[in-house]
Formats: sequence, structure tokens, C-alpha cells
Amino acid sequence: MRGSDTLVTCDQCSRRVPRTKAVDFEKRFSYGTELHNENDVKSMMFSRKVYYCISCAKHRGIFEKKKQQAERAAHRFD
Repeated sequence: MRGSDTLVTCDQCSRRVPRTKAVDFEKRFSYGTELHNENDVKSMMFSRKVYYCISCAKHRGIFEKKKQQAERAAHRFD
């Protein structure tokens, strides 16, 4: 139905777009923390899902990467 999509906020420009039109991207963060010795290093890695509107995704190059990944996946199964 029209108008029933959940609105998400673009992480770049704060524009509100429907979730079906937004480009989702998984951002990965990692950092390390030194403990008592220099041999003791604790590294943490986590990711979060961010949404971009079409114009911001094109500007950042995310939209083209997703398109290339989809094309590569389609050729893999041939």
C-alpha cells in the first residue's frame, strides 16, 4: 500500500526516505585497546546498518558498489 513504508533517516544529509527506496550499507568499526602489557591487545570489531538516500549513496559511491556486487553475483551463478 502506498504511504505505509517506514521512513528512515539518511545518515549523511538527514533526509527522511522510505525504507524501500533507501540504500542500506553496513558500516564496520574496529579499534584496539592496549591493556597492561604491550603484548595484551584487545581488539573489538562491530558493525551497524546505516541508510543513505539515493543522492548521497551515489555521491559516496555506495550505490555503484552495490550494483557491481549484484552483477558479479548474477554472473557467478551462470
